[in-house]
Amino acid sequence: MALRVQSVDEGSPAQALGITPGCVLLSADGNELSDMLDYQYYTVAAQFRLAVCRDGKLEYLDVSKEEYEPLGCSFKTYLGDEKHSCDNHCMFCFIDQLPPGMRESLYFKDDDERLSFLFGNYITMTNLSEREVDRIIKMHISPIFISVHTTNPQLRVRMMANKRAAETLDYLDRFAKGGIEMNCQLVLCRGINDGDELRRTLDDLLALRPQVGSIAAVPAGVTSYREGLYHLTPYDAQSAAQTLDILEEYSKKCRAEYGRTIVYPSDEWYLTAGRPLPQAEFYDEYAQLEDGVGMWRLYHDTFLEELSQRRGFVWPHKMDVVTGTLAAPLICQMADTLHGQYPQVQVNVHAIQNDYFGGNVSVAGLVTGTDIIRQCKGKLKSRLLGVPEVMLRDEGDRFLDDITVTQLGKELGCRVTILPVDGAGSCRAMLGERKKKGGE
Repeated sequence: MALRVQSVDEGSPAQALGITPGCVLLSADGNELSDMLDYQYYTVAAQFRLAVCRDGKLEYLDVSKEEYEPLGCSFKTYLGDEKHSCDNHCMFCFIDQLPPGMRESLYFKDDDERLSFLFGNYITMTNLSEREVDRIIKMHISPIFISVHTTNPQLRVRMMANKRAAETLDYLDRFAKGGIEMNCQLVLCRGINDGDELRRTLDDLLALRPQVGSIAAVPAGVTSYREGLYHLTPYDAQSAAQTLDILEEYSKKCRAEYGRTIVYPSDEWYLTAGRPLPQAEFYDEYAQLEDGVGMWRLYHDTFLEELSQRRGFVWPHKMDVVTGTLAAPLICQMADTLHGQYPQVQVNVHAIQNDYFGGNVSVAGLVTGTDIIRQCKGKLKSRLLGVPEVMLRDEGDRFLDDITVTQLGKELGCRVTILPVDGAGSCRAMLGERKKKGGE
């Protein structure tokens, strides 16, 4: 494999060497350049020999630059090649449960260790080659995010419908011995990998401490589009509480032994079980925030902290806000608290039932423009609608069903404003304030 240069930065070492678009980078000091990770790692040095194919001829260029100075080449994709797709057929895969007719890109399932390192995407390890495992350890690519689900080899094969799901569990031990920090994810399916199987998995992963830095546990999402798929029963209040009991048992043990929670139940467990969410210290540095762990607490605390700040005149106004049914109680609570402090500001919260996915999905990030229009038409109490940023995709102006913010505003006859994900930013937006300097 090699890297074909798409463009060269002006004034860069690459330009000085005569590298032009179309040149193919083969190796650096004999190390093969197959993607962006190879490129970034092996071109850090101040001096190295670069093998290049130019106009069909092999050339060797002696590179001399400042250490860590970028060589200055760009490629067709940010990875240098195409994303690695998933080889599994997990019984709980959410992408397999998407409604038909959505954008083609939404149906792509990535399972790419490079995206794990760069963006915190989870990988199952089933499509890792020996070269890639060795590279992770050699380059000390850390932390990486791993979808474990279960450490029972036979059960993992069953859940993921991939024979390699069992043997690749050995990579966990190799990564641990190589000093690679791992943040792990468990997608729990009712009656399958919870209960005693969950205890086994937690025991096995905690045995790899300190390289296992965190373990997030989330319930499997279940839509109505599961024809031909494994029958999954969503968690209810009782089963969520039973699972939460196990997770909190291990969280308390870890807190006592390691001074950190390590085992983090996602917010959905508490909300489904009808239990209060933990305080901020439970989540340590919010290492698993993108997995829905601690998002409720962080939003709540930062919203109230911002609301407590002294400010001048707040202009009287009304606005409507949409959210998912899971977060609606929190957003209502915050809106009421804001109104209590600033009676001249009225925020009306609309909990959007996710009919687009069949009614079983409750998170705000999967709310569609279609459902907002259907449920809010003629019901808004203002001319301003706040839409959480987490609902939007692509360039920040498009819902999962391809409806744009502009279309939403036209359909509802209102102006749409985007609410920041963080509580402080959301509070300022509800108060009608602009973003603080520096994007705070």
